Amino acid sequence: MANILVAIRNLTRNRRRTFTALITVAVGVICLLLAEGFIQWVFWAMRESTIPQLGHVQVTRPGYLNAGAVDPHTYILPQNLPQRGEIASTHGVKFVAPRLMLTGLISHSETTVAFMGTGIDPAREKELSKALRITEGRDLADATREVVLGLGLARNLDVHPGDTVALLVTTRGGGINAIEAEVAGIFVSTNQAYDDAALHLPIGLAQSLLRVNGAHVWLVLLDETERTDEYLRKFRVRFPLPANELEFTPWYQQADFYNKTVALFSQQMNVLRLIIGAIIVLSISNMLVMNVLERTGEIGTLMAIGLKRNKILRLFAIEGILLGLAGASMGAVAGYGLAELISSIGIPMPPPPGMEEGYTGEIRVTLSVLGNAFLVAFTTTALAGIYPAWKASRLQIVDALRHNI
Repeated sequence: MANILVAIRNLTRNRRRTFTALITVAVGVICLLLAEGFIQWVFWAMRESTIPQLGHVQVTRPGYLNAGAVDPHTYILPQNLPQRGEIASTHGVKFVAPRLMLTGLISHSETTVAFMGTGIDPAREKELSKALRITEGRDLADATREVVLGLGLARNLDVHPGDTVALLVTTRGGGINAIEAEVAGIFVSTNQAYDDAALHLPIGLAQSLLRVNGAHVWLVLLDETERTDEYLRKFRVRFPLPANELEFTPWYQQADFYNKTVALFSQQMNVLRLIIGAIIVLSISNMLVMNVLERTGEIGTLMAIGLKRNKILRLFAIEGILLGLAGASMGAVAGYGLAELISSIGIPMPPPPGMEEGYTGEIRVTLSVLGNAFLVAFTTTALAGIYPAWKASRLQIVDALRHNI
């Protein structure tokens, strides 16, 4: 305790220099908090927009994800499989939503283009399709002969809600089947390329169009995203291959763009931490070296009266630790308050590549973000004090005493 009091007294000798050092550390923490908080919000927003499209866990026939595009009819999950009910009744599972994929041609007036369709359960998709926003008309209703189109597809066909379109597909038996359906609404997603070719229709209508009785995939939505791996292990143990012929795939294995974005931004944050850490080290080292130079005579006197070198080293090292603790704490408090203020206002962002619309960003400060920023600042400041402390403890008594003359 006595060493801490002495270190505090020494730091307050030159208050302007100490204040500058504290501000340097605090600004470093604020920059880290805001930068990493924004990146964490981007990760969170991407994850929350990705999971509704993929579910937390996808249940398919083995091999569907690799070969399903070539021969989709081979990988149909029958409607009456009991495993679906067992999975849906598992504690922590919100629901299981079937999806049936289909491709074909869509026509309106004299225009015909290719489409990628998804047969969905409209009641379940209210939760799953949060990333889709209806811009015109309304969403699908149960047991209707309606479709909703992506904005790009609707533009290509020049259709609006209330118009009638014709869908033409190849059935499981190799024949041709067609239906007419009314356009209920037009949606936009987070992927412009998807909107240029996508449409949704009730799964019953999709089944009658393809003449099948089942789905390609069951999307399992959980109560907590963080427990995805836990439930994945449970399902694989409960329904082992090959007996059940069910394959369980977590959402992140299908989210290639999300994974690459996380890897890229994480590397950028590591570089930013390194830069800010280097700035703090240089600033604090310079400040503490100045303290050593100004107090050389004092150090010589202390050693002359018997104070050991490790005691001198400890005193200067404590000064660096105190600067790190105080500066990092100030920065954490100020950074958190600033992050909340910015989030309440919002950060207008332009449309990213592949999207039609911009969005409003926020700063997402979690305990890990706070801890990382605090730890980087505190650690680098403490390390910055090692060299000046060592330099002070290595002074020769005679040379140090000359500064008193």
